[in-house]
Parts: sequence; C-alpha cells; structure tokens
Amino acid sequence: MKAFLLTAGKGERLRPLTDRTPKCLISIQDRPILAVWLELCRRHQIDEVLINTHSHADAVRNYLRDRSDGIRVHITYEESLLGSAGTLRANRDWIGSDPEFWVFYSDVLTNTNLTRMLAFHRSRKQIGTLGVYEVSHPQQCGIVTVDSEHTIREFVEKPLHPRGHLAFSGILIATPEVLDVVPKEIPADLGFHVFPRLVGQMAAFPISDYLVDIGTPVNYEHAQLTWPGLDAAA
Repeated sequence: MKAFLLTAGKGERLRPLTDRTPKCLISIQDRPILAVWLELCRRHQIDEVLINTHSHADAVRNYLRDRSDGIRVHITYEESLLGSAGTLRANRDWIGSDPEFWVFYSDVLTNTNLTRMLAFHRSRKQIGTLGVYEVSHPQQCGIVTVDSEHTIREFVEKPLHPRGHLAFSGILIATPEVLDVVPKEIPADLGFHVFPRLVGQMAAFPISDYLVDIGTPVNYEHAQLTWPGLDAAA
C-alpha cells in the first residue's frame, strides 16, 4: 500500500531548530521523526512512500539514501510549495490504479494503530477517512462535526468559533475520488479547499493512541518528555 508523507513545510514555528535542519529530521529522543514514520509504515504493511521536499531537500535525500527501512521511497522536490492537496494532485499518476492510499503529515508524532484504522475505513465504504482526536485549542486546528454513524457532517479549518474539540489528526485514508475535488489553483490545502467539499462522504476514526503535533516549540518539548515509542501502541 502507498502513502504520501508530507515533509515539505518550512518549519518556521520551530526556528532556530529548523534553520539548518528540515523539520522531518528534527529528533524525538535522539531519533528523527522521519525515521519514526518509516518504521510505523513498515509495521503496518505500507511498502511505498512518496516524500515531498522543499527546504533543506538535500539533507532529506542524504538521510534517506541508506535509511528506507525496506520501504520503496519516491522523493519529489517542490520549488514552490504546492500545499497538502496540491502535492497529491501533482502526483496523482503515482497512485496509479490503487483503490486507496494514506496521507500523513510528518510533523505528527504518533504510534496510532494504522491497521485498525484501515479496517475501519474499509468497513465504512466512504471515499475518505480522517483520523480525529480531542484538542485543547480548536481554533488552531481543522475541526470536525461527526454524527452517530461516524460520518463527518462539517469541517472547518481554524474556526474562530469552534463547535467542538474534535480535530483532524493529520492522518488520512483516501480513495482517488478525493483527488477529483482538489482545485487547480496552487497552493491548495486539504483543510481549507478539499475537506469542506467532502462532508457527508468521509468517515471519522477516533484516535486514542499517542498523538502530538510537534510543529511548535511547546509541543516539541512536550513530545520529548512524553513520547512512549512505537511499542507502546495499543
């Protein structure tokens, strides 16, 4: 199975850590988060990954040269950032005839049971499934409203007046139909430009495993102290 691992962000909120190091190579307890993601993929039978790059692209390539954990890695370079949805659209041919694929935001640190989420997605038969979790500051996230059948009925990116605390985790299973609604304008973002157009057609998978967005200094330091490792997953 294939996965997009989105790593091209500049990591501006994590400066000065990211002045010379790409965000995906910032270490959590002495291990780059990119290595954590590759190991998580390997454990859950994801055998091919597309990694997009922008800032410090050579550092990512050099790291991956001898460290793919047995996973086929395809690296793309974005001279100008395409956005999370734009990257998917630009690499649609890479998906080929696959009926489904993963999308991971690489600044998410997690030991989520992806096999369990995939089984949930296949049982729901929706065109996409978003991993969701409870957050303390919903104004900073993509917030979902979910009905009793786990169908997403509303998606609002960074709402001024959130209707709840259930947020998109940065983990998505998608079918090629999701790509049909990605706008041609670049950059295109999943949260702002795609998910709101797919309400009623996507399911929400509740994540109770460890999950932290390390994109801010506070969260990064929190992760350093609390990360239990991949073996601690349920």
